[in-house]
Amino acid sequence: VWIHSKANEKPFYAILHRIDVGIVIDLEPARIEDPALSIAGAVQSQKLAVRAISQLQSLPGGDVKLLCDTVVESVRQLTAYDRVMVYKFHEDEHGEVVAESKRADLEPYLGLHYPSTDIPQASRFLFKQNRVRMIVDCHADSVSVVQDERLRQPLCLVGSTLRAPHGCHSQYMANMGSIASLVMAVIINGNDDEGSTRNAMRLWGLVVCHHTSPRSIPFPLRYACEFLMQAFGLQLNMELQLSAQVLEKRVLRTQTLLCDMILRESPTGIVTQSPSIMDLVKCDGAALLFRGKYYPLGVTPTELQLKDIVQWLLSNHGDSTGLSTDSLADAGYPGALALADAVCGMAVAFITRSDFLFWFRSHTAKEVKWGGAKHHPEDKDDVQRMHPRSSFKAFLEVVKSRSLPWENAEMDAIHSLQLILRDS
Repeated sequence: VWIHSKANEKPFYAILHRIDVGIVIDLEPARIEDPALSIAGAVQSQKLAVRAISQLQSLPGGDVKLLCDTVVESVRQLTAYDRVMVYKFHEDEHGEVVAESKRADLEPYLGLHYPSTDIPQASRFLFKQNRVRMIVDCHADSVSVVQDERLRQPLCLVGSTLRAPHGCHSQYMANMGSIASLVMAVIINGNDDEGSTRNAMRLWGLVVCHHTSPRSIPFPLRYACEFLMQAFGLQLNMELQLSAQVLEKRVLRTQTLLCDMILRESPTGIVTQSPSIMDLVKCDGAALLFRGKYYPLGVTPTELQLKDIVQWLLSNHGDSTGLSTDSLADAGYPGALALADAVCGMAVAFITRSDFLFWFRSHTAKEVKWGGAKHHPEDKDDVQRMHPRSSFKAFLEVVKSRSLPWENAEMDAIHSLQLILRDS
């Protein structure tokens, strides 16, 4: 709502949201010269967002990178921030800058990874409730809230647009050389696991805007950006679902051929013929231990090493129907070091107490470029309290201890094949 002060006719945006004890009204000062103050200006903001959405929807399918690159360009055109990034959360909760549009003289952040502690769980939870967060000037002094004595509990300002940033976050921004920011949540449908509902919302990542001087974006334009983020989230969700469906169809097709092979012939056909169990899931090697005989394919442990793995499985996981891990060392297998880099991850399906199916993955020797040290010694004080990171100098970490993780669709295919083998 657009209102004017009775005392001096100054314009304000009155931004309302509901809390448990009533309605909170944020009175955000508006600049008289702001074109968005007029109805025509507000409509223009929406038109720009609609044009950006049309551009997203016209992109060819199957290219998440192109989608992210397009959205950062659109947001930068809308808001004129110095830098706009798409920041993706990985499964282990650390973040990565996967797209960036910036002023030419700024240092690039594209491809940099940031530890999960940079955006704590509490902050991520708040982004699912309040999906757009603007900081006009991280150096601005915060003002204490004057609360009516009739209110017994402190007022909840979680959803307020005027809520001051935490001092730690302000210092973090200053350390990065950023004075102002606009951060928008990218929400997609969550996974149907751990009892969650199918349509549960998941925070996939953030669109982060930085500016090297104080900057305020009027509410109508922020609202238009939020509208754009909703469309981006829907489009992104479609792309991710399409990618998952393509993988699922490929796995199902191979699974059907293997199951038909098992029913018509000896189970050993799935390692001696084509397609083989190596075609079922992405792997570097696979093996069948059947009636005491070892049938290896690709990169696998030796027969002696495999039988040692079997003994370890029976001793430690004998009550289960299998095991999957991206690190045998982390899973507790004592002989993991002897397997060197060739075998790092493993998925195994128990057919009987003496018959097993194995899939193996080598380590992923990938270079991860971190935006500053993950645990910088200068970021703790004398009593070991965490402080915002002072260093954002990129450094390289070579990750060798893990394989690619096993996808849910791949594990479903393995379990289905396991059931067919057990019945046969």
